[in-house]
Amino acid sequence: MGTIWQPTLAEGQGPKYKLVALTIRQGINSGALAVGDKLPPVRELAWQLGITPGTVARAYTILTDEGLLEAEVGRGTFVAPPQAAIREDVWNREQDSWIKELEVADTDAVSLFSPRLPDMGQVALIRSALRQVADVPGEDLMNYPTRDAYAPVRQAVVDWLSHLALGPLSERDVVLSHGGQSGIVLVLQAILSGPKPVMLVEDLSYAGFRRAAEVLRAEVVGVAMDAEGVLPEALDKAARDSGAQVFCTTPEVHNPTGSHTGLERRRALLEVAKRHGLEILEDDCYRMGSARAPSYRSLWPEHVWHVSSISKELTPALRVGFALAPAGRAADLRRVAEYGYFGLARPLAEATRILLTDPRLKGICADIRERLAEYVEVAVNHLGGHALEWSRDVPFLWLQLPPGWRAAGFCRAAEAQGVQIRSADEFALRDGRAPHAVRIAVNAHVSLRSFEAAMQRLRCLLDNPPEQISV
Repeated sequence: MGTIWQPTLAEGQGPKYKLVALTIRQGINSGALAVGDKLPPVRELAWQLGITPGTVARAYTILTDEGLLEAEVGRGTFVAPPQAAIREDVWNREQDSWIKELEVADTDAVSLFSPRLPDMGQVALIRSALRQVADVPGEDLMNYPTRDAYAPVRQAVVDWLSHLALGPLSERDVVLSHGGQSGIVLVLQAILSGPKPVMLVEDLSYAGFRRAAEVLRAEVVGVAMDAEGVLPEALDKAARDSGAQVFCTTPEVHNPTGSHTGLERRRALLEVAKRHGLEILEDDCYRMGSARAPSYRSLWPEHVWHVSSISKELTPALRVGFALAPAGRAADLRRVAEYGYFGLARPLAEATRILLTDPRLKGICADIRERLAEYVEVAVNHLGGHALEWSRDVPFLWLQLPPGWRAAGFCRAAEAQGVQIRSADEFALRDGRAPHAVRIAVNAHVSLRSFEAAMQRLRCLLDNPPEQISV
């Protein structure tokens, strides 16, 4: 089918091929171009619009890749059926929200090993960002990353973190990493030196610290803690006895207990670190939203390294993290990254910039927190009669088991009921002692009904410990 469509080039700024693509989209949206209509040959449309044939050909290619057009060899280019089209705009303008694509599942088998975020529109936002990356200039897809080229991405990170008290921070202090774990390894590589380096961690701590130490052949020493975090006197003794170079901690949201280190405790720990010349690696990956206290980096900017990511706030799939160097140490951190992997892949860096600068992103993250809070409240309603630590803004709960249950046995019993959770043993050092406790992560990929049924099964186990006598 032919068409008598007589377009004029859409007005706007930017490359001509994008304006041609916009012109065709407008024709489709207005009905001037219907499904099955044949578009003018490339040279004919170029002559009508007063531009080069190559510009029109590029616009046709983009729209064909998106599914708005179909190219048939020997016949021409046609408007594609709606079911073949990929929407350019996935924003639901009537409800003023992003269209959600990830459906939750009803299931009896529920994994609560690691937090899983609900889709509150970020899937569509990521798709949109990746489509925009496909339109970057060709030279951006054919060259190694450079420090200057990534300045806008690093500035987007600084702006994204601007609501936090992080001390003096510029884009030059930021190194992009492959997720938070990669950021931790980068920082430790920049800090640790000598044949037998030592690092200090909380007695119960994120296993990634220990994994990084294994890779870097460093010794790990645990430091005693209470409900607010590491004890200052214990840090003092550990630093004095071990000669450690760095103290790794998660003060804002402690993993696995979910506890928080208050400002006065942070100040006391900083005084210990200063006396012993300890660097501090501050892991902030589990914070969602605002912080409850100034960061260690803001309190001691010359010796604190800060690591965060988008994994817990937006998605872990992109593997994007941020390592922030202390004042005057950015060159050390950049050197480790450049010697290790040259830099984040250019398309991924550009997608990160697009995501972090989208004005709707903070609203989506707020919706994610609210949805996770619904799951947390369900867990508290069923498990709150036991020794449970929780917060609305933390995507996991910490449960001290009642007498009669040991962590390993409780995890096995829960798994037999279709519920997978983590034992405290997984967060303790090999020679350390773990409490009889478990971490229960929020899985928003399953329906609230399925999650609630899992909490009911855990409650039944808690209320009925095994009555076994070992001889």
